[in-house]
Amino acid sequence: MNQNEQKLATCLWFDNNAEEAVQFYASIFKDNLQQGDIMRWPEEKPGHKGAVLTSTFYLYGQEFVALNGGPEFKFTEAVSIMVNANTQEEIDDLWEKLSKGGEKSMCGWLKDKFGLSWQITPRLLPKLLMDKDQKKANSVMKVMMGMSKIVIKDLQAAYDNA
Repeated sequence: MNQNEQKLATCLWFDNNAEEAVQFYASIFKDNLQQGDIMRWPEEKPGHKGAVLTSTFYLYGQEFVALNGGPEFKFTEAVSIMVNANTQEEIDDLWEKLSKGGEKSMCGWLKDKFGLSWQITPRLLPKLLMDKDQKKANSVMKVMMGMSKIVIKDLQAAYDNA
């Protein structure tokens, strides 16, 4: 499907730093983020004249609209962007870059410097957690619940040793 034909897009409400946020994400995701259209406030809007209203971008092909909506609403952990990482190196890299100026949490969750929540998880995790052997799945869950950044080898060891 052509990116311009997507029916769904995620709108991210920023106070007044949507453009800065998109540039921050572009610096992290480099080849996987494509900048889309930028809409500016109308000329007659006092205090906003020519400033960015929305900035569209595509992250791994998924459309996002960064909106400068003002200070009324803030991000919460109730909505997060999940990145399914293929390797520990990818987890480590995204974890450090996205959390810089933000806040690291538990089980692969973090907030970036704009307050947006992210989950940096290995693609392998659902397979381990949904294993038919409940003892193995529970062992992986227990180890994961004690982690901040997810460490694949520790999850695999919990699975293998259960």
